[in-house]
Amino acid sequence: MGSGDHYFSPAPESETNLRPFTVRLAGQTYELVTASGIFSPERIDMGTRVLLDHVPPAPPGGQLLDIGSGWGPLALTLALESPHATVWAVDVNTRALDVLRRNAQKLGLTNLNAVGPDDVPDDIGFTTIWSNPPIRVGKNELHSILERWLPRLEPGSDAWLVVQRNLGSDSLQRWMDATFPELTTTRAATAKGYRVLRSRRRS
Repeated sequence: MGSGDHYFSPAPESETNLRPFTVRLAGQTYELVTASGIFSPERIDMGTRVLLDHVPPAPPGGQLLDIGSGWGPLALTLALESPHATVWAVDVNTRALDVLRRNAQKLGLTNLNAVGPDDVPDDIGFTTIWSNPPIRVGKNELHSILERWLPRLEPGSDAWLVVQRNLGSDSLQRWMDATFPELTTTRAATAKGYRVLRSRRRS
C-alpha cells in the first residue's frame, strides 16, 4: 500500500501488481488473482471465515448483498452457491472491485455485480445480507453504512454480520436494537474472538 493507503481508501495510490493466489470457496479450490491496497489480499481473513462457518446456505434466488466486499470471498460464495440469485458486492475501494470483477469473470459468474454504494438501484430489496463490515472506519461511518443498507432487507429475511468482540460487537448489537425496531438482532455464534450477529426483519 502507498504511505497513506488504507483498504478503505477509495482509490489506493500504490501499484496494483495483480498476482495469483489459491483459495477455497463454497467447498471448491479456485485459482484467483489478488492485489495490494485491498483488505486481506492473500487469504480469507479470520472474521470472514467465522461468518462463512456460521451462516446458513444462501437463498436460492432474489437479490443478495455483501457490504464491504473487498476482493469478494462473501460475494463470490453467494454467487457460486446461488446461481439463480443476483449478488451485489458493494465497496468504496475501486481496486477491490476491479479484482472482484476479474475473479467473477475467472469463475464464469454472470450473476455478480461489483459496484460502488451509489450504483445499487434504490428500489431493490435484499433476500439476505452478508457482511464483515469495515469497523475501522469509525463508529459514525459504520452506523451510516448500516443505516443505509439494513432497512432494505425484505420481510422475513436475515442480515448476517461478523464483528470482533473487542471492537465493540456488543455495543453495536445494542445500537442496532435501538436503531432498527423492525429488526430482531441476536447473537448467532461466537468463535475465535468474533461474534456473528443475525438481524431478521419481521414478516
